[in-house]
Amino acid sequence: MRRTLVAIVFFGALLLIWQTATASGRWSPVLLPPPWLVAQYLWDAGRDGSLLEATLVTVKRLLVGYVIGIVIGLPLGLLTSTSRYLEDTVGALALGLQTLPSVCWVPLALLWFGQTEFAMLFVVVMGTMWSVVLATNSGARNIPPIYARAARTMGSRGVDMWTHVILPAALPYVVSGMKQGWAFAWRSLMAAEIFVTILTGFGLGQILQYGRELNAMDQVIGVMLVIVAIGLAADKLLFSPWERFLHRRWGTGLK
Repeated sequence: MRRTLVAIVFFGALLLIWQTATASGRWSPVLLPPPWLVAQYLWDAGRDGSLLEATLVTVKRLLVGYVIGIVIGLPLGLLTSTSRYLEDTVGALALGLQTLPSVCWVPLALLWFGQTEFAMLFVVVMGTMWSVVLATNSGARNIPPIYARAARTMGSRGVDMWTHVILPAALPYVVSGMKQGWAFAWRSLMAAEIFVTILTGFGLGQILQYGRELNAMDQVIGVMLVIVAIGLAADKLLFSPWERFLHRRWGTGLK
């Protein structure tokens, strides 16, 4: 309850500072609209359904690309952890590509796939996969060796060892990589939606871009707030429960 109250006071203070800055007259409402104008845009866009439709399109693209990135990255990370040669080749490649800004994948996606959903999907997968590879590889390499030795003495070998010993022990690293991959996937998708215009669905990135072209800063800030809200909701609903469970499981939770 106390933490909730502190959060409410903090964000209320930010809102008050925003309102005070716009009321001072030092910035044009075109460049910095007041909070009530942004709220009006969100209300109108919510009533006509355009904001909800764009949100659903974006979330669908994000989830599909994110799941594909995890499905590819998880086994690839486990495989990389089994060999120093793979660590020096695939691991180095993953590390290098993870540092590549997400927007750099957009021109390549456009050349390969054109103005299609596959271009969007490619960019999201590239934004997700490498973080998962690195986190899984790091987790598998940093578990205590005694776990593997104890499992071998009890007859665990091959796939059974990886699925019942290595992967569960590496889960804290894997969840951290999935959380980081989610953040990279969001950034990748926003870059793709801003630069790729397709008729199969207009997402939040396209609405953000149209707001910039029309100098409608209430629309730009409104969409930004929606993106932040989705990110916070995903963290609270998807990643925080996993992290709390793992902290309890390993006894590392904060008091």
